[in-house]
Amino acid sequence: MVETIELEDDLVERMNSYLEEDETLEEFIAELVTIYEQEGRFLQEGA
Repeated sequence: MVETIELEDDLVERMNSYLEEDETLEEFIAELVTIYEQEGRFLQEGA
C-alpha cells in the first residue's frame, strides 16, 4: 500500500538539505521514525 502525504514546500526544502548523497526523502523519513522509536518518543498506544 502506498500512502500520499502532502508537505509544505519549506519543510521539503529543509528535509532535502539534510539528505545524504543518493538518499531519498522516504529513506530520510524512515530514519527519523527509527530514531524516534529508539528514543521512546512514540507512546506505546500510538505505535
